[in-house]
Amino acid sequence: MDKRLAELVELLDLERLEDNLFRGVSRDIGAPQVFGGQVLGQALVAASRTVSERRVHSLHAYFLRRGDFNAPIVYQVERTRDGGSFTSRRVVAIQHGQPILTMSSSFHVGESGSEHHSEMPEVPGPDSLADDRAQFQGLDLERVPEKVRRFFEYDRPFEFRPVRPADYSKPERREPLKHVWFRLVGRLPDSHDTLHNCLLAYVSDYHLLDTANLPHGQPFYDLQMASIDHALWFHRELRVDDWLLYSIDSPSRSSSRGFARGSIYDRGGRLVASVAQEGLIRERPGGWGSKPGRGQD
Repeated sequence: MDKRLAELVELLDLERLEDNLFRGVSRDIGAPQVFGGQVLGQALVAASRTVSERRVHSLHAYFLRRGDFNAPIVYQVERTRDGGSFTSRRVVAIQHGQPILTMSSSFHVGESGSEHHSEMPEVPGPDSLADDRAQFQGLDLERVPEKVRRFFEYDRPFEFRPVRPADYSKPERREPLKHVWFRLVGRLPDSHDTLHNCLLAYVSDYHLLDTANLPHGQPFYDLQMASIDHALWFHRELRVDDWLLYSIDSPSRSSSRGFARGSIYDRGGRLVASVAQEGLIRERPGGWGSKPGRGQD
């Protein structure tokens, strides 16, 4: 297994402390706080380990405080309901005695019935596109803050291929719409359905707030950006180690908050998941990490 992928899988492999209590560690990817997708993915792992023979179909989370890279995160699971067809769980992620995230999730036994889904946008396939690291080549990384530089230099476990790459050195104003193909850098065993869903929760936190910034053309390192809440619906079985298309639009940005929606399709054109997120986008010199403390403050 690719080293980057192995480290990510290990990151999501929580330590069980009690029946409903789990502990995880963090990875510094260059953001000013623990990456929100990491906490989201770990919270879903914790909830999933209290459920058997049912698949997650939705989750709704609030990011309450910045996560500390240097301290473990404890995940407390409340077994809210175990019904005939649906199971509900509530998870609180705790650091230094305070909640940093709350998440509700629902699991379903799976049933047959009529189906439909929206059509995948007509965009070039991933084989004809370049990895998004090509967007960073024009940046003078010595002139950006150290944390921002580390974010660009981080060797990610996911590969991203945007249909229309952004120019981070000279950002331009454009419509709030983005299409990005993504996949894991390596292959997972076929029997890891739950892990695929937890990894999708992890990666779904990428690119959303960036899309809400596109009409404004602001350098992201002059902004303080943080996820506030996040919702994810799983419609169909999926694999994150094969190409998926993230089609994102942002219908609103106001009051220093940006809202974005995402549709995730597999290569066959099936809609496999939907995402919605609101996040803080605060304009001020200093950008990332310029003020310590809680994520939204």
